This record gives sequence, C-alpha cells and structure tokens, in this order.
Amino acid sequence: MGEASAAASPPLTVAQAVREAAEQLGPASTTARLDAELLMAAALGVSRSTLLLRHMRDSAPQRFAALMARRLADEPVAYILGVAEFHGLELEVTPAVLIPRGDSETAIEAARMYFSARAPARMLDCGTGSGALLLAALGLFPQAVGIGIDRSAEALAVAARNAGRLGMQGRAAFHLRDWDRPGWSEDLGGPFDLILANPPYVENDAPLEAAVRDHEPHGALFAGPEGLDAYRVLVPQLPALLAPGGVAVVEIGHRQAEPVGAIGAAAGLAAHLHRDLAGRPRVLVFSAGKSGAV
Repeated sequence: MGEASAAASPPLTVAQAVREAAEQLGPASTTARLDAELLMAAALGVSRSTLLLRHMRDSAPQRFAALMARRLADEPVAYILGVAEFHGLELEVTPAVLIPRGDSETAIEAARMYFSARAPARMLDCGTGSGALLLAALGLFPQAVGIGIDRSAEALAVAARNAGRLGMQGRAAFHLRDWDRPGWSEDLGGPFDLILANPPYVENDAPLEAAVRDHEPHGALFAGPEGLDAYRVLVPQLPALLAPGGVAVVEIGHRQAEPVGAIGAAAGLAAHLHRDLAGRPRVLVFSAGKSGAV
C-alpha cells in the first residue's frame, strides 16, 4: 500500500469562519463582523448572544457558506434573515419594504417628546412599509389606535403580519392608499393627533450602496431629481388631516430641512427640526398655529 495521503484539513470552527467572513465582507460593509455573526447565528438556528457564549468552538455549519454567498452578492442581512429590529421591536422584512433604519427612530423620539404631557388617540402612518413607525408608536402610546397606508399591497401584507406577531392587530389597520390620488384620505376616520411619514426622499441620480440600490424597493426610495416630489404632494395635505393640537412627524434627508420646511410653511405649518444621533437633520415636526422654524 502506498504512502497515505495527507489528512484533510480539519473543518473551521465557528470562530474561525466568522473571522474569515468578516475579512471578506470588510471592503463592502461597515458592519462586517456583525454581519458575519448574525449570519452564523442564523445558520446555527440560535441567537447572536447564544452564538457568542456557547458555539464559537463548534464546527461551522455548511449552511453558513450559502448565507455568506448572498451577502457577498450585496443582499442586505435583513433580507437574508427576514427580520430587522426597530425601536426594540423585531419586524419581518421582505424586499417589498424598506429595511427600517436606526435613524428613523428619531421620529418616534420626536413624537414622544411632543406628547410628553398627553398621549395621541388616533395616528396615521403615511407610507407604512413594514409598519415600523406605526407599530413603534403604538408601543409607545398603548391607548392609541392607528392606521397605516401604503400604495404597495405587498408592503401592507408585511405590516399586517408584523402587527399580528406583536399582538397589535386590534389597534392597527392597514389600507391600500396613494396620496398622489384624489380622495385617498376619505373614510380613514380622521382627523389624527399624530401623523407619521417616512416618504421617498432620495434624488433619482443619488449614488447609493449596491445593497440599497439593487435590493430595496425603488418606489419607497426615489422622489424626483431633488428628492422632494413626495413632500410637495403630501405636506400640503397635512393641515386637513391634523386634529387640533396634533402634529405631523416627517422624516427628511439630511440636506432637506429648509426646502421641506418651506413647503410646510406655504401650507400654513410651522416646523421644528430634530436631529439624529449623528447630529444630522432627520425629522421635521409640523404643527398648525404655533411658532417655530427649521
């Protein structure tokens, strides 16, 4: 019998596989290590904390390679996993909806600050997507009820499932509506104490990361050459939807505070600016009959 062939290399441990994966993802992701850990946790069917505490010395599962291949092709981790966290809520996400961002939590904090002395009773979320803003606000104001509208039936299905998984289906209703169409707000049961909106606000030719450009829904991203088309239609309609003392909390791009504030001013609305944790303009709180400026 001839000389024995060299023994096969031992399988990578979870720790080794995560380290190698983070190195591969480094050039394309600012959260390379986190991405690798989340995908490994999914491959093992455990939480990330359990992964880090109990499984780092285990053999890496074969399924991890397939998940990594998707991430290396720029597919966002949230779509690979099918879930994303927003304001402490775990939400289902699919390519039919934008992935909720931490920056958007500024809208919820702005609402909390405004309603510190009283709570809103009725809320409307314009362009609800996954339902992130509406469901977070319902969690913040447990006596309130809310309506989410979207022009995408697929997005509304995701939002309704999220309301159900969070036990909020009795407090949240979702309707197929498009604020570009006349009469869209009829029969919604307004006026509303709190209106939330994260409309499309990306310029049509804006450079975007491949993960966003190639995977997230363009209808929820792009809004004309200046990124202002959605504001020009929606913001002038807000005064008729607001209850006395109510506010509209509207997310903006970080260079859009002045033009969106001007659109609101032309509609008789005052605007108060809120910045995100990075100090960038992120939210305008619109109100009627109050002083305030961007």
